[in-house]
Amino acid sequence: MSKRVLVVEDEAPIRELIALNLRLADWNVDEAESAERALELLAENQSYDVAILDVMLPGMNGFSLCELIRKNNNAIGIIILSAKSQEHDKIQGLSIGADDYMTKPFSVTELLARVEALCRRVGRTAVESDFQNLDRIQSGVFTLDKKSRILYKNDQSIDLTQVEFQIMELFFENQGTALVREKILERVWGENYFGDIKIVDVNIRRLRMKIEDEPSSPQYILTVWGYGYRWKG
Repeated sequence: MSKRVLVVEDEAPIRELIALNLRLADWNVDEAESAERALELLAENQSYDVAILDVMLPGMNGFSLCELIRKNNNAIGIIILSAKSQEHDKIQGLSIGADDYMTKPFSVTELLARVEALCRRVGRTAVESDFQNLDRIQSGVFTLDKKSRILYKNDQSIDLTQVEFQIMELFFENQGTALVREKILERVWGENYFGDIKIVDVNIRRLRMKIEDEPSSPQYILTVWGYGYRWKG
């Protein structure tokens, strides 16, 4: 089945260039010139694998669109495109649910590589480990249901994006082991990922907001200062 992507960009030359290259790479592409049009397309078709969102859109901006999409769909991969290169803009985009962030101007080849990598992550149903034949993995009060791709805490489900779920898979595989940021980045985002390693920290912060009783004083995802993170289930 052809992979589906939604490209949301108000500048027609950029949108058409992205769409053309995606189609040449065998993607099924829908285009939207505004967030409002994107929401109409999403309402008509919930089977998109990836959405590429420009930030500076007429009307609703890309950040707000990202938040709305993520509220209704944790499975879709989201890449934010922005002319803004400031660190707080990147963090904002990732904090509200985007899986990746690219700054304009960008290489179309790099964008295609990130879209393909994100699609592989989103579509993956199991990690390559001794745990791959287990449908449910227990760690303290947490249960990771790999068949439904849901994390439970005290039998209450927690909504995670697919990238967040894959980070939890990695933690469950390595309970009590300190994981360096670079290993998390390579395992979840792929060894050829072009982006900033800070994407790991932003996703960890987002996970803590969802699973910790007190995110400012985490009991489960512990920081190993100067190194990375350790899961204590």
